[in-house]
Amino acid sequence: MKKLLIGATAALLAASLVFPACGIVRASAEETAGKAAYLCEYESGTVVSQREETKHLPIASMCKIMTLLLSFEAVESGGLSYEEEITVSQNAAGMGGSQVFLAAGLSYRAEELMKTVAVCSANDSCVALAERIAGSEEDFVAKMNARARELGAEDTLFANCTGLPKEPQYSCAKDVALMLRALLGHRKYFEFAKVWYEDFVHPDGRTTRITNTNKLIRSYTGCDGGKTGFTNEAGFCLAATAKRGETRLISVIIGADSSASRFDATKEMLDGCFQSYETRVLIPEGEELSERVPVRGSIEGEIGVAAERSLKEFVRRGEEEKASVSIELCKDLRAPVPAGTVAGCATAYRNGVEIGKVDLITVHDADKMGWWDALRETARKWQ
Repeated sequence: MKKLLIGATAALLAASLVFPACGIVRASAEETAGKAAYLCEYESGTVVSQREETKHLPIASMCKIMTLLLSFEAVESGGLSYEEEITVSQNAAGMGGSQVFLAAGLSYRAEELMKTVAVCSANDSCVALAERIAGSEEDFVAKMNARARELGAEDTLFANCTGLPKEPQYSCAKDVALMLRALLGHRKYFEFAKVWYEDFVHPDGRTTRITNTNKLIRSYTGCDGGKTGFTNEAGFCLAATAKRGETRLISVIIGADSSASRFDATKEMLDGCFQSYETRVLIPEGEELSERVPVRGSIEGEIGVAAERSLKEFVRRGEEEKASVSIELCKDLRAPVPAGTVAGCATAYRNGVEIGKVDLITVHDADKMGWWDALRETARKWQ
C-alpha cells in the first residue's frame, strides 16, 4: 500500500469525537432552546455540539424523515417509481393533522406524494406511500424500525409513519441527525425540500396550496433541507441542513417552546459552526492522481485513477496541519477495464483514526491486448 502524506498528522480530535467549542462560536447545543440539541458535520458525522442527545423524546413530524428515506430507497431499489400512480385508500385520506386533502379512490403520482411530505408534512401522503411500499402502515413501521437499527439509531422507536401521538414512540436528537444524514444522500430530495410554495393539483381538478414548513429555506443562507415537527407532547422541533462552501452541517432541536425559538436556536448553532470550522479538500473529485494502477493483459499496462468524490477533512479554522492520506490500489485488475471501474481507495486519518474514505476509479478504458499486441510486447521485452 502506497502512502501519500498531505502535511503532518495533526493533534486534533478524531472525527468520531466532539469538537470543543472555540471562542467565536455564538451558540452551542448547551446554550440553545429546547429539551435536546445536536449539531454535526454531514460528510464525516463529526459532532460539534450536543445536549441530551440520546434522551428519549417525541419528535412529531420529524419521524417523516424516515418515511421519506424509505420512499427514496424503494425507488432506488426498483420497488417503486416516481411516475407510478398510487391509489389512495380511505384510511390514508382520513388522516388528520397536516394534510394535502387526498381523495380516497383517486390515484396520485408517487413523486407528487413524496413532495407533499417533504414540503408541507402531509400525513395523508405518508400513509398512502406506506401502504403502497409495505402493504400496510403497520408493516411499513416495522421497516422504519429495522432501518433505524441499521443506521445505528439505537434510541428510536416508531409507532406510525406520521409522528402523530401514539404510544410507545420516541427518538432522540442524535438519531434524528443520523436519519437526516442518510436522507441527504438522495439528491432528488433537495428538489422537493427547496420548494417554498406550490399548487398541488388533484386528479379531480381541485387545487391545494402547499407551503414549506421549514422557514429557514428562505431566511437562512445555505439552508436547503430539513423537517419541522410539532405536537403538544413534542413541542416545536426542527432538523435542518445548510451548506456553505465545502461545509454541510446538520442540526437538530427537539422540544422548543415556540416556533420562533426553534428557528432562532438553529440559526445560532449553524452560524457559530460556520464561523469556527471549515472543510478542506484533500483530494478533489475527478482529478487524476500521480499514482497509476497496473492492469494485466492491457495495451497500456497501467492506467490513471481519480477520486470518485472529493476526500475532505472538517477542521477548526486556522488549523495549519492537514490529515494524512493513504492510497491503496488494486493489484489484480485484468483487461478489459472500462473507465469508472473502482480500482482502489483513498483514506484520510487524524491521530491514526479514519476520518474519511473515497473510492478511486479508473479515468479511462484499459483495452485487452490482442495477439498482435502481445507479440510486439514479447518482442520488445526480448530485445
